[in-house]
Amino acid sequence: MRILVAGATGVIGRRLVPLLVQAGHEVIGITRTLAKSQGLRLMGAEAEVLDVLDANAVMAALRKANPDVVVHELTAIPERLNVRQFDREFELTNRLRTQGTDNLIVAAQAAGTSRFVAQSYAAWPYTRVGGPIKSESDPLDPHPPAAMRKTLEAIVHLEVAVLGAQGMKGIVLRYGAFYGPGTSFGLGGSVFEDIRRRRFPVVDGGGGVWSFVHIDDAAQATLAAVERDVSGIYNITDDQPARVSEWLPYLAEALAAPPPRHVPRFLARLAVGEPGIVLMTEVRGASNTKAKRELSWHPHWSSWRDGFLEEIAPKRRAG
Repeated sequence: MRILVAGATGVIGRRLVPLLVQAGHEVIGITRTLAKSQGLRLMGAEAEVLDVLDANAVMAALRKANPDVVVHELTAIPERLNVRQFDREFELTNRLRTQGTDNLIVAAQAAGTSRFVAQSYAAWPYTRVGGPIKSESDPLDPHPPAAMRKTLEAIVHLEVAVLGAQGMKGIVLRYGAFYGPGTSFGLGGSVFEDIRRRRFPVVDGGGGVWSFVHIDDAAQATLAAVERDVSGIYNITDDQPARVSEWLPYLAEALAAPPPRHVPRFLARLAVGEPGIVLMTEVRGASNTKAKRELSWHPHWSSWRDGFLEEIAPKRRAG
């Protein structure tokens, strides 16, 4: 198949494009900068340099590419987030999820594309009431913190647009929190560095439930979604959602870092605001049962415990 990947040089795009090429697909990668286009060609893909917020450029590119499948992996998330200003940090990503998604869908329809696969998120948007683990049929948060509202609205816009696109099958992949090479939860990443320096505390008991996924497992799941005749929403996470109070001390120990500090809610609010409080104490995890059943996908790193150790192992060997 001919597959167009928007965001082909991003964190997941760099892992996905080689998989698609190795599977025998013709891949056209969209990137925003000319400097990154050579890397796509070295991976065996064609390269298109354009801004997906430019509707005319997107239309021309998709008519030229004539893809069977469009994969939308575009984000612009800072390496180090200021969670107090959550919506401000996601401002460009939110435009890519709204205006960019709309541009890609209209152009894909004009090009006769049969399937559209898009990146969404499962690591915090689910409702914060009820049980600790949510499935795709559970509602998203109806009352997010004010500083996260625009970001959740952009996620909802993307999902509704993709699933409702006429003439195409829409697939939404709600990824868990990425870890592994090139992510903030990876060697050299901002979260690992903050944990090493005791700047990532357990807040108010650490009751928030996080769902992780290794970046390579996320890429494999995306390949499965591209190749299978499916539609709908899929949580792409590992098998073990975990409370912050469980995974954070484990990761600190694996990094040979001091144990994380424990801080009360009122004190943490001064540093990370309501978004940080929610992420550390209230978010729910996500079940991957549907993805395993319908995509025949199983994460290689079924537990963040093994995945974190694998990521840290090169550093240990070097030390």
